[in-house]
Amino acid sequence: MIARRVAFLFLGETLLIPHLFPIVESLARIDPQLPIDLWVSTSMHEALLDGWLRALNGRNVRIRRAPGFRRVESGAKGHNPKLPAKMPMLLRLVPYLAGVPVVVCAERTSLWLPTLFPLRARFIQTKHGVGSMSVRGDRRRKSAWRTLVPSQREYETYVKHGIDPDRVGVTGYVKASFHQRTHTVPPFKERRPIVLYTPHWQRRRSSWWDWGPEVVRRVIAEGRYNLIFAPHQRLVEGTPELRTFCADLRNRTDVHCDLDSFAMVDGSYTAAADIYLGDTSSQVLEFMMRPRPCVFLNSWQAAWENDPSYAMWVCGDVVSKIDDVLPAIANIHSKQAHYAPIQAAYTADWLGDTSGAAPAHAAAEILNALRR
Repeated sequence: MIARRVAFLFLGETLLIPHLFPIVESLARIDPQLPIDLWVSTSMHEALLDGWLRALNGRNVRIRRAPGFRRVESGAKGHNPKLPAKMPMLLRLVPYLAGVPVVVCAERTSLWLPTLFPLRARFIQTKHGVGSMSVRGDRRRKSAWRTLVPSQREYETYVKHGIDPDRVGVTGYVKASFHQRTHTVPPFKERRPIVLYTPHWQRRRSSWWDWGPEVVRRVIAEGRYNLIFAPHQRLVEGTPELRTFCADLRNRTDVHCDLDSFAMVDGSYTAAADIYLGDTSSQVLEFMMRPRPCVFLNSWQAAWENDPSYAMWVCGDVVSKIDDVLPAIANIHSKQAHYAPIQAAYTADWLGDTSGAAPAHAAAEILNALRR
């Protein structure tokens, strides 16, 4: 008989951590006798988790270093480190997972293990990244014993893409319960409306390459706003010139430029901002959990109105000319009474329950997998 044990895979980017750790907390509280292993890929992951586990005081939870574990420079606390090669790490992890009945992950790469190997472990994937742009057509998804999604809308979309409906569970949005945020508000010199600009990382759906630097310059030159520039982690990884761009802004007191820290992904900035400025990042749904003004940048002139991939753009003004960006930001508050109910309905549709119950629902799914 396989011993009761659950393994959580913290092997990918730090952006995945807030989608997993609330489940660890909930599971440890519900079943304090259940052994829980947190497999980590770098010393940065280890340091973050270790600090939170001290507060949790969970004696049944231990951090384990995955084969190929990498020590990284401390740098900014929680910065997204250079990761070890994922597939070699996963392959070397197989013997350690052979006797574990349930494995929990938040990304698709780890699902190569049940896809390629006849493991007895039941893999549970909790969904990260939500909304109409999220990709679902991937054979690895069908290898998960259970996929946990936030909402009925996501459930229906997965089933539509060929996932067995009996293998999909609706939990609510787990990240809404993540409480280890880095900032309340960044340290701006003056109190002004805060604009958050978060361009996506994929060129075909990002405003950065066409408009990004100029948009930042124009918002700053307007002199009416504080700006948080915190792009998607993968945009930073693939666009090294961003560091030079941000270095030129370093001494400004009205710009908070973040390319490294954990605050980029822990919900700090979506909570602090007054206005969202972006394109297709799913972070906008986290921002709209508390409805506030949004401006979307259609720098690539997408015919978006009847395209379900851009369904989130009904939640704010869509700008297709760069000269219209500042007027849109200036006028968006006057339109928020119109957009607020649309935003509330949209986030409820895609995120489901954001009250804080999602981690307990996910933990119940894991315990059910252990019993079965």
